[in-house]
Amino acid sequence: MRLVTSIDPEPVPVMISQSPLKAWLRRHASPLVASATLVTITLAGLLIPEDIHFGSLFVAVPALTAVAPHARVTLCMTGLACVGSVAVDIRDGLARSSILPIHVLDVLVICGLVLVLRRIRDMDHQTLAAIRAVSETAQRALLRPLPCRVGCLRIAAAYRSADAHARIGGDIYAAERVDGTVRFLIGDVRGKGLAAVDDAAAVLGSFRESAHRDATLDKLARSLETSVQRHLAQYADCEGDASERFITALVVEVPDDTTEVRVISCGHPNPMMSRRTGTCLLDLAQPAPPLGLGGPDPGYRVDTFRYDPGDTLLLYTDGLIEARDASGTFYPALDRFATLDTDEPHSVITGLLTDLTAHAGGEVRDDVALVAVQRRCTSAPSPSHPPPVASAHPPTREMTSRRCGDRAQQTESLQGDAVSNAAEANARLRLFALLKAQGVPADEADDLVAALAAEQ
Repeated sequence: MRLVTSIDPEPVPVMISQSPLKAWLRRHASPLVASATLVTITLAGLLIPEDIHFGSLFVAVPALTAVAPHARVTLCMTGLACVGSVAVDIRDGLARSSILPIHVLDVLVICGLVLVLRRIRDMDHQTLAAIRAVSETAQRALLRPLPCRVGCLRIAAAYRSADAHARIGGDIYAAERVDGTVRFLIGDVRGKGLAAVDDAAAVLGSFRESAHRDATLDKLARSLETSVQRHLAQYADCEGDASERFITALVVEVPDDTTEVRVISCGHPNPMMSRRTGTCLLDLAQPAPPLGLGGPDPGYRVDTFRYDPGDTLLLYTDGLIEARDASGTFYPALDRFATLDTDEPHSVITGLLTDLTAHAGGEVRDDVALVAVQRRCTSAPSPSHPPPVASAHPPTREMTSRRCGDRAQQTESLQGDAVSNAAEANARLRLFALLKAQGVPADEADDLVAALAAEQ
């Protein structure tokens, strides 16, 4: 199963570790089996009575190298099989018989067939690898990696797909920096396959646009609801399940200048908060219906919670809390979250995913998305501590230090935005290059990249 983390601006796929012995056996199993077969047939042919001929069995040797990592293994084993066949036939008194060249010819024919089939398989693998690379680039452009630092927040995010070959499925997350606040979206799209990816693209594109347009969190949630309903209405006539599709979502806003976090739930699991005093599940008073089922007046209510420096907020999808072990026991996410070291968001994500995999017996059957957000500081005094009265005296060293700190935080915010934009541009360039490598004309490749960007 593949794990994709976006701790850094460029996410790195991490595969489940494998023992060196198993990896070595996987690479060398075919040559070892072919060699053992060659030795066995040769010894048997030389030791049994002369009236029993084993020369025809050497055709199995090149056939067993069909899955070998390199074609030269097939050629090498074919040469040895020919030598063994000749030796056994000569020992059996067939040196002047037509059987000897027939046995050698049989080995060479099987070798040729194996090489042809290997070539066809390698071409298919190359095509599949190119298609997968294009698909992963497109999926990565859709589910963009989150910057590791935005404003006064440190962020770590991870996505684990139940499909080992997919980088994105029904779970989504996004973050946008808007005028001194950071807005987050995490959601779970009902369904699987292309329909789920299409719905995910629709809600992500709407969030990235509406987050900068709508002034309040409830207006942002209404914009998402309107966008999802409009998107589903387009498929109502041609797809029978369009009316049954929806998206559970959590919309979160973290202002820089206050020690609070604002949350709207659209049928999504409640977030968790780790504080110095303990870990808790945030109690959302009145969750709204999932996106797509809200109707004309969903009645979004903004819940506000205290969010001090050092606190860690955990956003997640239901794949975390619905994972079961062999006995059917659900994963105790809150209890496990309370035992983790929350000094680094990255360690929270890594610890939860490792523990979740162990709880599920190594196989998590549902998509899981996690976003850990830690507040490091506030860029301005909280409302309960009004700013000091302006003084006519020259600025002191303490005031100068505070101003430098504010400028440093603004610089970090700009750097986070720049990293996000650079990751998006790099993804588009990679997609364009891969399309060109597949023989797509430059104009068509440019149109495809532009269409993908427009969907987002």
